[in-house]
Amino acid sequence: MFTTIARAASTALMVALLTGCRTVPPTTEERDELLQKAEAERQEWKKVDPDMEAFVQKRYGFAFFPEITKGGAGIGGGYGRGVVFEQGQHVGYADLTEGSFGLQLGGQKYSELIVFQDKFAFDRFKRNPMDFGASASAIMATSGASTNAPFTDGIAVFVRPLSGAMAEATISGQRLTYAPK
Repeated sequence: MFTTIARAASTALMVALLTGCRTVPPTTEERDELLQKAEAERQEWKKVDPDMEAFVQKRYGFAFFPEITKGGAGIGGGYGRGVVFEQGQHVGYADLTEGSFGLQLGGQKYSELIVFQDKFAFDRFKRNPMDFGASASAIMATSGASTNAPFTDGIAVFVRPLSGAMAEATISGQRLTYAPK
């Protein structure tokens, strides 16, 4: 019985990771709205960690997701759309799809910043969808978080809770997809 449930949940998780919404917002208004939302949320990040912007500007590129919505009860998922910058220039959009399985209950919204240390890491992101598995870890955006941020495979991930609460002990993953503007 449990094996059947686990297989069904695993299949649902894979489908959630492999499917997603359209990466580029379909209208000019929606693209402008996403950029404005991202800029407003980045201002909030600057209040939390004033050194974050300098940390980001020293790196090759970044993807910023101003709002990711996530929820679950046994099986969970999340989605967010973000903007991508290469050497300070807005070059495209990304979407983040998340799936999880395990003990979980609740819902939350958070923002996420993914920093690419060098051109190699950024180009790898642009070429293929990137998957973050159970071994990936994110750093909470707090004062001084950017000071000693570690890079794993050329990538550093920061998150900032916005609202909600979620209790979880899960196996989860995130998939990032890039599209040029």
